[in-house]
Amino acid sequence: MKMVEIRIGMKKPGAGIGALVGALVTVPIVVLFLVAGRLFGLPVAPFDLFDWTTRRLPGGLVNFGIDAMVRTIGALGLTGTDTVAKAAEQAMAIGLSLVAGTIAGSLLFLLLRRSGRDRAPLAGLLLGAAAGAAALLIRHALGRGAAGTSAVGSPWTFALFLCWGGGLGWAYRRLTRADGWAAPSVAGESGSAVERLDRRRFVVRLGGAAATVTVVGATLGALAGASRRRGAAGGRGRVWSADNPLPNAGAAIEPAPGTRRELTPLEDHYRIDINTTVPAVDEASWRLRVGGLVERPLELTLSQIRSYEPLHQFVTLACISNPVGGSLIGTTRWTGASLQRVLSDLALKPTATHLKLSSADGFYEVVALEAVRADERVMLAYDWDGVPLEPKHGFPLRIYVPDLYGMKQPKWIVSIEALDHWEEGYWIERGWDRTARMQATSVIDTIAVNMMLTQANEKTRIPIGGIAHAGARGISRVEVRVDDGPWSEAQLRAPLSPTTWVLWRYDWPFQKGNHTFTVRCFDGQGAAQIVEPAPPAPSGATGLFSKSMKI
Repeated sequence: MKMVEIRIGMKKPGAGIGALVGALVTVPIVVLFLVAGRLFGLPVAPFDLFDWTTRRLPGGLVNFGIDAMVRTIGALGLTGTDTVAKAAEQAMAIGLSLVAGTIAGSLLFLLLRRSGRDRAPLAGLLLGAAAGAAALLIRHALGRGAAGTSAVGSPWTFALFLCWGGGLGWAYRRLTRADGWAAPSVAGESGSAVERLDRRRFVVRLGGAAATVTVVGATLGALAGASRRRGAAGGRGRVWSADNPLPNAGAAIEPAPGTRRELTPLEDHYRIDINTTVPAVDEASWRLRVGGLVERPLELTLSQIRSYEPLHQFVTLACISNPVGGSLIGTTRWTGASLQRVLSDLALKPTATHLKLSSADGFYEVVALEAVRADERVMLAYDWDGVPLEPKHGFPLRIYVPDLYGMKQPKWIVSIEALDHWEEGYWIERGWDRTARMQATSVIDTIAVNMMLTQANEKTRIPIGGIAHAGARGISRVEVRVDDGPWSEAQLRAPLSPTTWVLWRYDWPFQKGNHTFTVRCFDGQGAAQIVEPAPPAPSGATGLFSKSMKI
């Protein structure tokens, strides 16, 4: 068949094509943000947009989302709730940006249908400039504009959004070329068919370019992430626990095989915060600013805080979002300065009654001075297990308050403001419990069916073990029930400290069959843990933990 070349007048693309182009142009821009953030610590606008959006949602909606995410992770049997949740947040941030880019492309194409193709490049650049300016304002509102990379990060962010907007404008102009790209066609083929073919080719090529950038970017990001993790592990230094015995090393009760480690490895300690990415804090320029009701404002360096007599504490921390038996709990050795000792140098006015602690990520909480003066264990922590805090766990400074959930203990602290009244903290404003006192809880970690104990003239026994925890109140008793039988008291291993979990063990007389094992605990004052099931919100999860299996 004879091939001919035709010239056509093309129909202007509408909202549908604009949405598709918007998505295809947004994908590589998002990838570039992610790769630059991973490689060079530059701002990641999609994460900023997500964080800014979630902080303005109603507290009830945020709490519902948190609960739904934790429940879903548990239902899927995924390990590392905090890691999975953070990955899910980042995925949602990327999705939100793609949706925004798709909508923007659709609206821009609708607008250009009225204004004409000649204005497309300028309109696209103006849209990109507006989006870039909004991104910078959002970053400033989140308190991230002062990061060490801002001198490069702001121009980088603005330039990428200009490229995004310019790409949309260029795509519209390309789709409406007056000559229809002089597309070859079979003789007799209609102009509309050529138009559809040409546009299809363009969209396929655009999609291929987006896919290429995505694959290359994802590969670079993965390699950079692996290199960074290796560097972090190698640069951490030798932890205290590697060279020192734990304080209960000679305890008479040995944990049942399969019980979690008594001291949580640092790499396994949970992380929960309000950020999709870790706040960037430069130690050299960081200062703890002290103001409000003080005789004179002052700033403390990390070295000055370290100069106070160090306080070492073995502590179990838990997130208030942790379900019964969840993984958002960990124990390690914290080091810091007792806030009680630091108070004398803060020159507080007599009218001061509370301290408001604010973080680099915009988080804040209020601590009563009465609680600080009554308990020297309240401390400004800078080390854990003998090494400095890792960036994602609050470097350079965080607070520890005994008996309270992690929502009351800010990380990345940058300021302390003395107040003459109490104020709601970040999560209290969003509907969580004002006190956030840790609930007593107990968990079965292991039913060691492969470690049966047999002794002469005695019944074969199976070791069962786990943890029990009640904040700073301690644990006085743990009991185990098999099926509907009586409660039997378990043995308690001496804890690392009064503020850590207790490992318990029960050697169960073996009986073949299907069994359900349930555990309960009593705190140091003899109060039983709450039996009635309750979700984490707003005061922490309650209920008994059970595990069923065929033996």
